Amino acid sequence: MRQLALFPLNLVVFPGEKLNLHIFEPRYRQLVRDCLQEGITFGVPPYLNGAVSVLGTEMRLLSVEKSYASGELDIRTKAVGLFRVEEFFRELPGKLYAGATIEPVADDASPDPALHVRIRELIQQLYDILGLRRLFLDLPPDFRVYDVAHQLGLSTEQEYELLEASSEVERQHLALRHLAHILPVLLETERLKERVRLNGHFKNLTPPSF
Repeated sequence: MRQLALFPLNLVVFPGEKLNLHIFEPRYRQLVRDCLQEGITFGVPPYLNGAVSVLGTEMRLLSVEKSYASGELDIRTKAVGLFRVEEFFRELPGKLYAGATIEPVADDASPDPALHVRIRELIQQLYDILGLRRLFLDLPPDFRVYDVAHQLGLSTEQEYELLEASSEVERQHLALRHLAHILPVLLETERLKERVRLNGHFKNLTPPSF
């Protein structure tokens, strides 16, 4: 168990993800200074349903991209792992920002190869429908569910459910279930758009033979 500074946000950050943030509140400007001077990391627990979540993502400051005369900052960060909050503190001693005692969360990152192939096929369909084929071409062959989670159309609550999954196989099942649900809806929407687009055009139809 150890202490970690916290920066609650209305979003879910996945391990390995890079996150750019604009910092303007004095408490988080102090947090960035402490990261720079002391080399500390900080945690981003999602702020959901009016409360700080128990599960969060540990972040490392990569760089300060811009410092403004007002004291505001643009920073680059990277998610390095997951943690569980054991005890939350609204302010750490002598600090403006929140913190917690935390336990790291272990993860089984081994995928099911067959599920991986199926997810890849469905993601290709999804990106084709959305006109995002370039995203699919840029996808590494060994991608994890974490790497595509923000592009699956999940709600913040569903993304948090992915964060709660303790293995890649569990995340694969969640992703497959979601894709199987949304793809028929998107395909039907595309068909409807096409029918609306063609309405009023001259149609070259072959009459049925009877």
